[in-house]
Amino acid sequence: MNGFSVNFALTPSTPSSDRRPSQPRRRDVVENDEYAAFVRRIIRAFARRVATGDVEALSDMVALSSQLDESIGDAVKGLRSHGYSWAEIADRLGISRQAAHQRWGGDK
Repeated sequence: MNGFSVNFALTPSTPSSDRRPSQPRRRDVVENDEYAAFVRRIIRAFARRVATGDVEALSDMVALSSQLDESIGDAVKGLRSHGYSWAEIADRLGISRQAAHQRWGGDK
């Protein structure tokens, strides 16, 4: 024996087949709200720039919309892989779980 003992109260349990925690999840990354506000400010600034006559940048702005939709899909897939249910995801978005599954689930 090596003289060390394990304090099982401090040792995380091995994950079960059901990966969803029994308690509500806390946000590990607390700056998400500030980051989202920053992104919104950048998008509004870009829109103001386009609105002042930068017509060439309009197509870039539209491409951002497509990229955002794709990124939302990636985020939903990531949340699902971390054990979030369709109901939990839909609740945050104010839609039904069926609508969330139809938009981002299935074979996509």
